[in-house]
Formats: sequence, structure tokens, C-alpha cells
Amino acid sequence: MPRLIVIRGVDEGKQFELTGTGVTVGRHSANAVSLHDTQVSRKHLELRPGPNGYELLDLGSGNGTLLNGQPVQVAPLRSGDTISLGQTILMFTLGRNEAGGGANDLTERVRLQARPEQDLASAIVRTVAADAGSQILSRPTAASDWLRARLASLAALYETAEIISHILDVDQLLDTVMGLVFKSVDADHGCFMLRDEDGRLVPKAVHYREGTNRQEELGVSRTVVDHVIKEKQGVLVSDVYADDRFRGVESLHRHNIREVICVPMKGRREVVGVLFLDTHSTLKQAVNRGLEASKFTEDHLHLASAIAHQAAIAVEESRYHEALVNAERLAAVGQTIAALSHHIKNIMQGVRFGADMVRTAMKEDDRDLMGKGWKLVERNQGRIDDLILDMLSFSKEREPSVEPTDLNKLCEDVLDMVRGRAKDRGVALDWHAGVGVAAVPCDPDGIHRAVLNLVSNAIDALEDKTDAKLAVQAILEPDGAWAKVIVLDNGPGIPAEKLEDIFKPFVSTKGSRGTGLGLPVSRKIVREHGGDILVQSVLDKGSKFTIRVPMKSAFAGDALAATGTHPVLPPSS
Repeated sequence: MPRLIVIRGVDEGKQFELTGTGVTVGRHSANAVSLHDTQVSRKHLELRPGPNGYELLDLGSGNGTLLNGQPVQVAPLRSGDTISLGQTILMFTLGRNEAGGGANDLTERVRLQARPEQDLASAIVRTVAADAGSQILSRPTAASDWLRARLASLAALYETAEIISHILDVDQLLDTVMGLVFKSVDADHGCFMLRDEDGRLVPKAVHYREGTNRQEELGVSRTVVDHVIKEKQGVLVSDVYADDRFRGVESLHRHNIREVICVPMKGRREVVGVLFLDTHSTLKQAVNRGLEASKFTEDHLHLASAIAHQAAIAVEESRYHEALVNAERLAAVGQTIAALSHHIKNIMQGVRFGADMVRTAMKEDDRDLMGKGWKLVERNQGRIDDLILDMLSFSKEREPSVEPTDLNKLCEDVLDMVRGRAKDRGVALDWHAGVGVAAVPCDPDGIHRAVLNLVSNAIDALEDKTDAKLAVQAILEPDGAWAKVIVLDNGPGIPAEKLEDIFKPFVSTKGSRGTGLGLPVSRKIVREHGGDILVQSVLDKGSKFTIRVPMKSAFAGDALAATGTHPVLPPSS
């Protein structure tokens, strides 16, 4: 099945299968291919199936679309094409059924024949060492003219494999490689066989030359395969009808195989499988052609070895990448559980302490103590609500509900909410209303929450500081493209080495008072608008947080790309 693979960007590694009459790509969650790149439009482009395959149609995106590095509006797609939009690069690839004429079904017809009790040593005509493939690729000038010509024709394969081997699934990669093998080697059948987790050989990427009977089984001689893996050398078995030495290799004769090439797939670390190729002839056909006229030569053997080496490296990289992703996921789950357990434990300690106070007050009929205990329970109940709300906001994809919003009134409402807490902590509030921000296209609830988070963090940072000041300002940038809310404090500042961490989940400078999700959630809300949160901070002088929201909302019409994706600015003096 055709698919898109993200090979660069915030969604790197994701794969999207293309189904239906039209597939839209963009930042909106309703797209079949939904991306998290803020420079991608709400509905950026569409892929449509046609009589000659898929074609790409740009939907009037703000930043445009590049196909293989060239700007396009409408263009046909071929397997392997790259599509650039925003900071994301996608690769379009056809499934094996579309590209290889049903090669996937052929794996069911591969049979690894039982090994007979015969010695294969006398049946081998040519051998090649397992590392011969890497040597040929490193010194192609030492190869024969025929082999150099074939290697030159495979240059695109090596370049492609280097780029996509760690993200493209193994089956698709090997199928592409096998297609190139058949362009250079006159084989009737071919397959890769990979070792699974239990060490068993599993057929992959099976190809039959056009005109051969696809209903026939492909018999792979275990005698040959076991020898190749055990001795770690490729073999060329030729003229099986003309030599008595091959009569003991029953599987070769049963399937009328005249010639066989089998080479180990040796990568950087180990042998991951074999590449098996054969020609199929009856005895009469072989005699008419001439028993000395072999289809396979030593050059073919060396070429197969080079290709198998390249394929093995790609398989290793793919498996390594998959293992790394799984390990990172497990580590992330463990860190999340540990962080949540820590925060919940702190909250529950407050709940238990407050409940104990209420219990004691009930026994002693102490209304004052009961009121203090109940306030403690309520405060920690609010912390539980905040934690759950932050978790839901951070984990759930959400489209902003955009409407014209008066940014001045929104900020004034936030300041009214925190004014009492600021007064208790001796923090002076300084508010500067802006001009031209009476109808900013944004989700008022989401931006309100983001501003409230920043203001609340600033008040907490100013605790116990003399002459504590907090300034909030709404402003329209001179070109009119962006509206900003600036939150500036004269607190202790943030060390430069910690600026990168403050937007990470469950990283909090408030100790047990914070959830560690306030800033990540706030940035996520603003980025959903196509904007961002920037921060500047200088130790012992204070911090400046800036919310930037585009005046031309991607959810109200044309998309306006956010400038840059890095959330941190260098400290200012």
C-alpha cells in the first residue's frame, strides 16, 4: 500500500498509509496525515490517486510545497520522491504490491528444503568471502569492467539506503534492492532470507522474473544456505546437470535448478541472512543452450555479495533504530510514572495532613482547626484538578477554537485573578495595555490559560524578594503580523544551562508546589495557534517570557508560519 514516511521534522519516523480517493496533509487534526510542524498550513496539500498513480496538489499553503527540492503546485508522484513542507520532509513510497507486482504473496511459495546427509564441498564451483561485498564497494576500481558498470548503475541504491535505512521498513527496503538485483543479474527467481529473533530463516522480498510461473514454489536448498551461513562465504553452484557431484543435492534437482548464487548478508556486526538467486532450466533446455554456457559467472557472484552487504547494513540500521525507539519509549514511560508518582505523593501528603486536622477538630469540636484543615484539603484537591487538566491538555491533540479576542481584556482578567496572591507576597503589578490588539484571532480560553501560567510562575519566582515587580504588556508588532503578551519579572532569573529544560514535561523549579506541566502545556497551546513562547533570562536580574500569536490565523484562513522552532533566545543584558 502507498505510504508517506516522515524522514525529517518533529514527526520523524511516523508512517501514514494512503487510502481513499484523496489524502490531505496538514497541521489540522482532521487531516489523514496530521503533522505537528507549526510551519505547515492547516490543510497544506492533497495526494490524489489517478490512472497513472498518485499526484500532489498544493492547497494554497502559506510556505508552499517542494517536490524533490523544486516548488510545485501540481505534480505526479513516483516511489522515492521527497516532499518538503515547512520543516518537514516526507518520502512517498509504493507498497510492494504496487511496485513489485504482488511480490509479497510470493513469500508464501518459498520452501526451505530439508538438508540431505551429503557433503556440499565438492559441489561448489566458486566461493567468495563474506566481507568481499564491503571490499568491492570500498575499492570499485579493482573490480572487472562488467562489475564496475553494474555498481555504477546501483549508485542511487546506496545513496537511498543511506538516507532511509533507519526508518523504512525492512520488507520495503529489501523489495527495492531485489528489483535492482534483477536489473543486473539474469536470474529467474530470487529472495532475501532473514533470521528472525529465534534464528529461523524467513523469506523476504521474493521476485520471479516476468514470464515465469508464479504459482510454482521456490525451493531454497538448505544445504547451500547452511553452508553459506556456517562458512560465511558466498557460493556459485553451476551446471548441476553436467556434474555427478550434484546428484546428492536432492532439492536442486527436484526443482530443476541449473545454477544457484547464495551469499551471506553480512553487515557491520553479523550475518543477518542470505541472498538467494537461481536460474530454472529443464535438462533439454540446458543441453540445447550448451552446458558450458552458464548464466551466472564469478562477476555475478561478486555483485551479489556487494548488494547483500549493502542490504545487510540497511537491515542492521533499521533494527537498531527500532530497538532505540522502543528503549526510548520505555524510558519515557518510566520517567513519566516516576514523575507522576512523585507529584501525586506530595499532593496526597497534603490531603492526609488536612484530613487529620479535620478529624482532630471534629473530636475536639475546634471549628478554627477544622477550617484550616479543610482549606488544606481543598487546596490539594485543586492541585489534583490542575495536574489532571495539564495532563489531558499536554497529551491530547486539540484544534484552537479561534475567535476575535480583545487581548487587553484577557490580560486584565488574568491580573484580576492573581492580584490578591501578588499583594500577599509583596509583588507590585505593572500593566501596559496595547494598541491594535482588540481583535486578535485566537482561542481565548487557551491563551488565557497560557498567560495565567506565565504570570503565576513569575509571582512564585518573586517570593521573598524585596522590591518585587511584575510587568505585563500586550503589544502588536510593527508589521502587524504578530500580537504579543510580554511577562517580565525582576526575579532570580534562570541559569543558561536550564533554559532548555524548563519546557520539558515534569521539570519544575517550584519543588512540590508545581506539576512540571505548566510551561509545556502553555507552549503547546500557543504552538497550536501557529505561534510560540520565547524566553530571555539573566541571573539576578529577571526573566522575560513572550507569547507570540499570528494575526492571520492558520485556522481562520491562510496559514502564517511561525518564525523558528527554537523556544529559547540568548540572554539579553
